[in-house]
Amino acid sequence: MTHKAAIGSHIIRLTDLAGTFVFAVEGSLAAMAAGLDPIGVLVLAFLTALGGGITRDLMLGATPVAAVADRYYALIVLGAAILTWLARPLVQSVPFWAMTSLDAAGLALFAIAGTQKALDRAMHPVVAILLGTVGAVGGGALRDIVLNQVPNVLRADIYATAAMAGALVVVLGRALSLRPQPTAVAGALTCFCLRLAAVALHWQLPLRPY
Repeated sequence: MTHKAAIGSHIIRLTDLAGTFVFAVEGSLAAMAAGLDPIGVLVLAFLTALGGGITRDLMLGATPVAAVADRYYALIVLGAAILTWLARPLVQSVPFWAMTSLDAAGLALFAIAGTQKALDRAMHPVVAILLGTVGAVGGGALRDIVLNQVPNVLRADIYATAAMAGALVVVLGRALSLRPQPTAVAGALTCFCLRLAAVALHWQLPLRPY
């Protein structure tokens, strides 16, 4: 493995682990808000944090999937769930914007990690963008389904679109042979800022009238 490839692999793993922690906390918060018990909190944390990445890796043929092959994924989810549960009195008062920012951060991290992983496996850039988006929104969709809610990704707001925008930045950076670290940061910031701007300014995708 070349030095550049090693750096890229390291960045993918770090962003994937960071996204796992953020989504695990977000999933735990959603579980507690729904009144689930400790086991329910842990299950929802696992689904939210690892569901999208597992789906992405299976579609890439990257087996065994990272969430199973690397024990740190499970340990991070477990630690995040326990930490969130123990801090329950504090996290129950988390304001809306903190929750939204947390979700946007997880979305951005997973979108970047998934896109980079797909590109490293020689996927076509369009496919890489789609897989990055699937990895970013899959866990949240599973969380919403378990909580009997319409998944955010199916609603008419800028959610999956933000993930795709961040993935596009990574693809363009790779095509232009830019350094992986600043490209990853630029992609993550694009996704994160677009998501928060959409919430703040009530941006929505157009709906087809019936």
